[in-house]
Amino acid sequence: MSTNAFELPKDLPRPVDDGAASHLPGMSLPKLVLPATDGTNVDLAAIPGRVAIYIYPMTGRPGVPLPDGWDGIPGAKGCTPQSCSFRDHYAELKSLNTSVFGLSAQTTEYQKEARDRLQLPYELLSDSALQLKRALHLPTFTAAGMELFRRLTLVVENGRINKVFYPVFPPDKNAEEVLAWLRG
Repeated sequence: MSTNAFELPKDLPRPVDDGAASHLPGMSLPKLVLPATDGTNVDLAAIPGRVAIYIYPMTGRPGVPLPDGWDGIPGAKGCTPQSCSFRDHYAELKSLNTSVFGLSAQTTEYQKEARDRLQLPYELLSDSALQLKRALHLPTFTAAGMELFRRLTLVVENGRINKVFYPVFPPDKNAEEVLAWLRG
């Protein structure tokens, strides 16, 4: 098991495309207000322009063990490297008129710690009630009794999903994939 949250294990299992996100391109986001780490509430459907929303299972915390077998669950490991990749490419995304949000089922309080520790220049959204899962039929999995989102990234323009990255692998290259698609 990898103990460094910033490094991905060499034998990280690759998630398979099970078709669980194939229905998403072209869909409109639901009117759904979620709390953000800056204390505001964000209505995803009302965000003007283009936004990349990377949806991830959960970030770890220093000194707090991840669920048993976490590294062996395809697509689970890598939330911190993915978040750091979006952080590191944030200026490039902004230069392409693309806002960024991260989204997980973790509480806003939990996410604030990760946002501050990782020095993320964008906000994380909490969907602890899995409202977006129900509204868009997003894929999830269960670990340690928690239902968590499977990793995927949506590129949305004026409330409509234009592009879906699923499965995301490796997670630390996701921001680069989004940039390549935006430039393409």
